Amino acid sequence: MSSTKIQVRGQPLPRVPARNHRMIINSVVRGVSTKRHHCVSNVLSCKSGPSLDFVPTRTNESQVLRGDSNGRFGRFGGMFVPETLMSRLRDLEDEFTFVLGDHKFQEELTTALRDYVGRETPLYFAERLTEHYKNLARTTVGRDGQTGGPEIYLKREDLSHCGSHKINNALAQAMIARRLGCSRVVAATGAGQHGVATAAACAKLSLECTVFMGTNDIEKQASNVLSMKLLGAQVISVEGTFKDASSEAIRNWVENLYSTYYLSGTVVGPHPCPIMVREFQSMIGKETRRQANQLWGGKPDVLVACVGSGSNALGLFHEFVGDKDVRLVGVEAAGLGLDSGKHSATLAVGDIGVYHGAMSYLLQDDQGQILIPHSVGVGLEYPGVGPEISFLKETGRAEFHTATDQEAVQACMLLSRLEGIIPALEASHALAFLDKLVPTLCDGAKVVVNCSGRGDKDLETLIQRGILPSSK
Repeated sequence: MSSTKIQVRGQPLPRVPARNHRMIINSVVRGVSTKRHHCVSNVLSCKSGPSLDFVPTRTNESQVLRGDSNGRFGRFGGMFVPETLMSRLRDLEDEFTFVLGDHKFQEELTTALRDYVGRETPLYFAERLTEHYKNLARTTVGRDGQTGGPEIYLKREDLSHCGSHKINNALAQAMIARRLGCSRVVAATGAGQHGVATAAACAKLSLECTVFMGTNDIEKQASNVLSMKLLGAQVISVEGTFKDASSEAIRNWVENLYSTYYLSGTVVGPHPCPIMVREFQSMIGKETRRQANQLWGGKPDVLVACVGSGSNALGLFHEFVGDKDVRLVGVEAAGLGLDSGKHSATLAVGDIGVYHGAMSYLLQDDQGQILIPHSVGVGLEYPGVGPEISFLKETGRAEFHTATDQEAVQACMLLSRLEGIIPALEASHALAFLDKLVPTLCDGAKVVVNCSGRGDKDLETLIQRGILPSSK
């Protein structure tokens, strides 16, 4: 499928063994690529999870795969944007760097995360789900010749205020918007979870909020649209899906650079957006490390998260990138099957290119035009992944698999019936992969699945698929 594009002028893109997609911004914003050297350096990172009883600090240096000062992860990332945006992005980077070490900002954020968001979220032992897989495994010989199965834990991000992990980042960035003197925030949303979180954060901080959302997603996620409006946000319909809403939100931001803040909800876009989102979501993994140590005196053996563009996966993974004995498993949306053309499996079948200001893996055709992604979990319908996720794939530090629509729906039903927890269909993709993962694990292995959102928003989708009867 084709999309609106313009000629990218300036220096050529770095040479990569794959086709490049040119930045899709309309004629109001003319793209200028920025070529930088590819290198990797270390950044400071908190090794253990921050207790909400004290202000987090960044003290421990870790020799792991991080990003460089220009937002590069190997050949991925960067700032492929018009020159008019460069100074504003640099200002944002400076402010972000400052608030990481600013005691007053961190104290306010920590208090809000505790009292408003409800952190920390539990690391919940899914006893009946664990027993379900152990029953299946009793007839299966494990990898080391043992019978049985792993212990499965859920990181309960679905219990956060607004029902997903998105509020962690939305609240922190809204605070930065206020510090920069912006009176208005714009955002794009797919499943509506980021839109609701942004609307809530803006209401709390007295900021005007505008959320762009694709027409397809508005129809599927009506309850989240109503929530955004109730929270005071203006919801603007954009023909298409999340990728189209994202393009429109960026255009709106460019036209109002100094009064408006673009609040990115996931780890894509030009530097420093991906690193900011990852940093504000990294509390998920930091809490998981501490909670695992408290519960069983060690680390998880396997971390599992769904992957759309990557915010919840990186939120869980980032803390453990340097722990080589911890498997990082991402699960993409295979939709109706990888051969059907209706999926969102960027890492499984995508190529490298530039989209929305950064280089990463993308879904694109032979002419470099962006393809329309598909998933029953609409929050996974993005035709690319973040640069850090791309780098984890290329270096082999993380492994990536897929789950189909049907597998995700079945996993959603299984968790609902066994644990009384209705997961979002996005998170259900991670749960679905347990069917394939569990037989490969030894008895007693500790598996943590990121339950990144709750499934209230998806009930209408389940009704339409005949899984649930209509209440009408």
